[in-house]
Amino acid sequence: MTRLRKKYKKEVIPKMKEIFGYENDLAVPKIEKVVINVGAGKTLDDPKFLEKATESLTLITGQKPLVTKARAAISGFKLKKGMAIGLKVTLRGKRMEEFVDKLINVALPRVRDFKGLSVKGFDSQGNYTIGFKEQTAFPEIRGEKADFIHGLEVSIITTTKSKKEAQKLLELLGFPFKKEEKNA
Repeated sequence: MTRLRKKYKKEVIPKMKEIFGYENDLAVPKIEKVVINVGAGKTLDDPKFLEKATESLTLITGQKPLVTKARAAISGFKLKKGMAIGLKVTLRGKRMEEFVDKLINVALPRVRDFKGLSVKGFDSQGNYTIGFKEQTAFPEIRGEKADFIHGLEVSIITTTKSKKEAQKLLELLGFPFKKEEKNA
């Protein structure tokens, strides 16, 4: 059992039941999956970018990414139908739990000038998205050895019904959100 799963069962479930009045442990929301995306727009300028980004995403997630392709041609972006435009990895189960644990305890503290996560990253369904400007925040990527610096986006998909429930769930799991400042 992973650290995150233990924390969820021992701390999060009782607290969520107390706050939101769930009667059953199975009714308490949880993280369903984590999706990591890398936009590969630089592939037009540098053909090696896609293979380097694939390599770094494989190191970070422990899973080979899926290459996403353009559905339609867009002449303004010099994009042809079927061109590789990004990479995507979907994590579930134990791999997802280990990744989220690493994200909270290792990657976020390594981000330069980190002052907490914004609460504006939630969508109306209670999913949360975090953007990283550099993949070097993850310990598997050595800054001095990284040939290409690229950003990535981590989307955390939850089973919650609202932003409020999702924020409380992620807070209890250990996500460091910024404290809201009230202007007097």
